[in-house]
Amino acid sequence: MPNVSRHSSLTPAYCGRLSTSPIPALRLPDESMEPEQTYRFIHDELMLDGSSRLNLATFVTTWMDPEAGQLMSETFDKNMIDKDEYPVTAAIEQRCVCMVADLFHAEDLRDDDPSSAIGVSTVGSSEAVMLAGLALKWRWRQKLEAAGQDWKGRTPNLVMGSNVQVVWEKFSRYFDVEARYLPMEHGRYVITPEQVLDAVDENTIGVVAILGTTFTGELEPVGDICAALDSLASEKGLDIPVHVDAASGGFVVPFVHPDLVWDFRLPRVVSINVSGHKYGLTYPGIGFVVWRNAEHLPEELVFRVNYLGGDMPTFTLNFSRPGNQVVGQYYNFLRLGRDGYATVMHCLSDTAQWLARELAGMSVFEVISDGSAIPVVAFTLVKGTKYTVFDVSALLRSYGWQVPAYTMPDDATDVAVLRIVVREGFSANLARALRDDIVEVLGKLDKTGVGGFSDEAHFAH
Repeated sequence: MPNVSRHSSLTPAYCGRLSTSPIPALRLPDESMEPEQTYRFIHDELMLDGSSRLNLATFVTTWMDPEAGQLMSETFDKNMIDKDEYPVTAAIEQRCVCMVADLFHAEDLRDDDPSSAIGVSTVGSSEAVMLAGLALKWRWRQKLEAAGQDWKGRTPNLVMGSNVQVVWEKFSRYFDVEARYLPMEHGRYVITPEQVLDAVDENTIGVVAILGTTFTGELEPVGDICAALDSLASEKGLDIPVHVDAASGGFVVPFVHPDLVWDFRLPRVVSINVSGHKYGLTYPGIGFVVWRNAEHLPEELVFRVNYLGGDMPTFTLNFSRPGNQVVGQYYNFLRLGRDGYATVMHCLSDTAQWLARELAGMSVFEVISDGSAIPVVAFTLVKGTKYTVFDVSALLRSYGWQVPAYTMPDDATDVAVLRIVVREGFSANLARALRDDIVEVLGKLDKTGVGGFSDEAHFAH
């Protein structure tokens, strides 16, 4: 047998024909393999991944009903873009869009027209953000043209906190929009209306407010921001729209905080994105973006093609994608309903708040967000602790837990925190086990007398 580098080939060791022959890792094998052998080989290698259920870094769903998994496996082969060939899947997509729009109190919802909701399903909130940002930019251009002003010599800007998810930075860079980041400060990790008013001008295409920040899970004051912009519009005639990034909180707040007004009930909110694969409780990757009404989605952004059969309007950055993601989301909407989502979200919130209280009772931790906004707990070490949050994160990995440690955004980068995302499947029993393991980790760190186990942030979306 030739001497092959361990990095360029893989050699399984199963009894059976060809099972000890090297398999190239970086090029196509010369010969085919039996399906059972191929499955076993890949399955076993994936065992080296961390456990998704113990991954408390991710907001993304890691558990669904087995029946949902079966439905999704049956629809992997359906291309979501082929609406003429798969009309039922297309209808299910529009039903989901309508349900999301209804949940957020959109205007264009009429009983006589089941497709009246203005929105689309997307590949997570990342695509949804791009589409919402493009609509804001095009609307800004349209308003200038209607006023007889030239937009070509201007640089559009988007006002948002430095705590936004990186996709907003991508949007600004990819589509030539100036990103105006509003800084954080110690003890405040959301933007304020005062910051917004200081940053906007006639070239502002919109303001982004976050419903459940990635860093701490906190809710930005959408209502107060809209009220401040309403006053600005009446005083100076500067009419700035608001987009709500509800990727994390859109499927939590309507059920845990039903009286909080943050959505299309605020006239200044023109669009909202939400992740179905987060607290929509669906496997990745599925998201939605919905608009208040048709006025806020410029017709120029909608393409129509007929080469797949029929006349198909489309507003996406992607084209082909599996229909099973939408099917999985539809399963959850029917399976849970409003009562079911409320029950799940209250349960997750209770678990998160219990965990926050346990952490607050440990003299070494200071809790920043207690899971009462959305089921996310962020906490830091008190000043003078001889080890770091990165040490705690690194040692928890030896217990199987993936708890990210990272620094806060500008201007609070000297604050380093740990974050726990409580998702469906993270039971009260697992929460108690995590609490006990954190106590053991702290004991080990206290005993060593030194830190330095890790100084690398393990931030995860």
